[in-house]
Amino acid sequence: MKPITSLYILFSLIFLGSCHRADEEQDVLSQEEISNIILLIKDDATGLVQAYNYTANAIENPKIPLTKGKTYTVDVVFKNGNENINSEILDAKDEHFILFQVVGAQVDIQRLDGAGDLRSDGNRVGIKTHWKVNDLSSNGKILLTLNHAAVSVSEAQNNSTFGVTEGGEVDAEAVFDLLN
Repeated sequence: MKPITSLYILFSLIFLGSCHRADEEQDVLSQEEISNIILLIKDDATGLVQAYNYTANAIENPKIPLTKGKTYTVDVVFKNGNENINSEILDAKDEHFILFQVVGAQVDIQRLDGAGDLRSDGNRVGIKTHWKVNDLSSNGKILLTLNHAAVSVSEAQNNSTFGVTEGGEVDAEAVFDLLN
């Protein structure tokens, strides 16, 4: 009787291990695959565009100078090495959603994604946004989070976070310091 019990436990462990592995393969974008998150920030008044590059595991955050009262159009670019992987994110747009948490500043963020980039639930992923700077402190920050496989999402503002998700997991995060 003991050999059968031992064999049952062995097969159970192998089966459970293989199920876990399959789950990992379904998430095609992992934190390790996203090496950089770049914000392309266009000053709406001047038309000038500046790039701010967050590198995964970097010691310092990129510092973004913003001006109170100004507006900016911001494009997010996700990279794996030198490869722009935005198309992969948008190909699976129903699986992805970007959250923007603003700390130590008052910045209104509106999503501008095009009609082709809309999720099937009608929400925008957040690759393209419009920022209106209302106030800045000396230690402002924006935490950008790419969520994967949330049960539900909303573009609504929740306190200082633009966007709401229920469930899912983090594909990538970046912190950008805001300077006035």
